[in-house]
Amino acid sequence: MKIQGKVWKFGDNIDTDVIIPARFLNVSDKEILAKNCFADLRPEFGGSVAKGDIILGGSNFGCGSSREHAPLAIKTAGIGVIVAKSFARIFYRNAFNIGLPILESKEAVEAILDGDKVSVDLITGEITNVNKGVKYAANPIPDFMRAIIDAGGLVEYVKKQ
Repeated sequence: MKIQGKVWKFGDNIDTDVIIPARFLNVSDKEILAKNCFADLRPEFGGSVAKGDIILGGSNFGCGSSREHAPLAIKTAGIGVIVAKSFARIFYRNAFNIGLPILESKEAVEAILDGDKVSVDLITGEITNVNKGVKYAANPIPDFMRAIIDAGGLVEYVKKQ
């Protein structure tokens, strides 16, 4: 499965309050969450992100609280995959639980620029900067985790079992 889109690049320690500010936590409509994703850091994100776009994050992406609102807002906004140097463990688990693919690649994050067009192969872990024709490696998502993503998240996966 390949995902291709424009890169939205973020730095280190992007916490869940930055991803979806606390003032939106009383909202249950995931479309409203998506429109307000990164509202304080990159206000243009919610209105400009396109289906299949890709987030690149630094170290400890998704740190902070355990709220599922953060990966849900990102996924509903249209992001196809997040590639980061590393993820906070609870965000990592929450992302897979809601069916949002994530990969770790320090090399790709350091080299790819905001706005570049990138292709990510979830099966092989290959990340290609389409603008420059340069390829980077990430550990591919294991088959059983990809099955959760393909089902649309853990709840849907369990229902199908």
